[in-house]
Amino acid sequence: MKFSRPARRQRIRLRMTMERVAAGGRWLVEFPRETQQNLRNFFYDGVFASASDAITLTFLTLYLLALGASSADIGWLNAISSIAAVILLLPGAMLVDRFGQRKKTVVIAGGWFGRLPLLLMALIPFFAKGSTAIYILIALKVVLDGARNLALPAWVSLTADIVPLSWRGRYFGNRNLMMGISAMIVTAIIGELITRIGTPGGYQWAIGLAFAIGMISTFFFSRINEPATSEKHPSTSRYSLKALRSTLQGDRKFLVFCIYTALWTFSLNTAGPFFAVYHVQTLGATASIVGITTIVTRISALPAQRFLGRLADQWGSRKLTLVSGFLVPILPFMWLFIHSPWGVIPVNILSGVFWAGYNLAVFNLMLEMSPDQERAKYSALYQIAVAGAAAIGAAFGGMVANQWGIPVLFVISGVGRFLSALFFLVVLYRKMPEADSVTPFSEIALPSPESTNPTGEIPLPEEAPKPASEEAVVPDPSENPNPESQTEKLTPPLPAPDAD
Repeated sequence: MKFSRPARRQRIRLRMTMERVAAGGRWLVEFPRETQQNLRNFFYDGVFASASDAITLTFLTLYLLALGASSADIGWLNAISSIAAVILLLPGAMLVDRFGQRKKTVVIAGGWFGRLPLLLMALIPFFAKGSTAIYILIALKVVLDGARNLALPAWVSLTADIVPLSWRGRYFGNRNLMMGISAMIVTAIIGELITRIGTPGGYQWAIGLAFAIGMISTFFFSRINEPATSEKHPSTSRYSLKALRSTLQGDRKFLVFCIYTALWTFSLNTAGPFFAVYHVQTLGATASIVGITTIVTRISALPAQRFLGRLADQWGSRKLTLVSGFLVPILPFMWLFIHSPWGVIPVNILSGVFWAGYNLAVFNLMLEMSPDQERAKYSALYQIAVAGAAAIGAAFGGMVANQWGIPVLFVISGVGRFLSALFFLVVLYRKMPEADSVTPFSEIALPSPESTNPTGEIPLPEEAPKPASEEAVVPDPSENPNPESQTEKLTPPLPAPDAD
């Protein structure tokens, strides 16, 4: 089929626009072709990964309920998955330090072993019923989470080398936006699909599609050319128990921060896995309603990101963590006054805004408190504190839900969050100096299309790029869903899913 000259020009222009969007903008021309290809592949990897994860985060708990699981089963699912994270985070960091091959680790562990369990989950009703089906699904979920946490240190390390430091904020801002949009679209479609097909067949189709979409993500990640890293085969002795204990004893401020993180995460995960259960079993929500109300959270988080990013630049991560930490405890109490499946919408709107601020602030705060040369070790310690507390919280929540009901969990979680925020105020906030300020991305003057030169090149900011330790990090809201928005608590921000 032949196209006219104007049509061909339109096609070329459209293709170039899509390539620029995938790479974060016209600044792409500043970098070598290999960097451009890596940025595009990493962009599409994120878009498809977000869509796949949106399905599992929103509907996997409901699938387990459809198979006949109890609240205790939901609690143990989250607890054992978190224990797997604790066990495998440090080996993942040691793999990166000892052998390198970060892309291979991510593709095999996070891509294949982190996706194949989804396909097996979708097939469970064909060969197992009752409690056997529930236990098989829980076991597969543990394998899935364990494999992804094994790959997490490699993913974080490789990401830092893929995205040019001088434009990291802009690239991730664009990537995160498109990831959020893809997650919202897929959540709405899959929710309606499940409602029309029914259970458990609708959930089988949903989880199967999550596997297929996730493998597309893995395909794009496998096309990334891994940049060379300057650090080769350092000693893994720095990850011994003695070395880790020495690190915490030598940095009391970070130790207290980990204690605060553990208290906060325990409070979150006592109720986090059970918002979806309450929404469906008590309020009568269908999968379609769950999907739509989850989208409300994502929509409210998107415009809040830019405003909160500027606020973080003005206040600093410490103050934003404190303020958002005292706002988040309100959310579980609001669930006590909801009496219809659509009544969660006001809660989800606030949830998206509050959690956007908290996730943005606490992740940057963790980076500010960790030395550049030991960031992998510090982030692993932080993740262990989160995952360990999440496991205990989920197990405790499951037992309480079985004995006294889910509303009691909302009260326990709200009080626990408030006390954790109070701990941060008394023990950390007043004794922690604010980190050196960074130039906010929102204040970088970008030229209008009229001021762009004929080559399409946008000049870089006049200020020289800052060291990695000072670069603002923009967490992705789609990777940190909120428990109050009917998603389950998994792992914390690095990059991780989280809760209400």
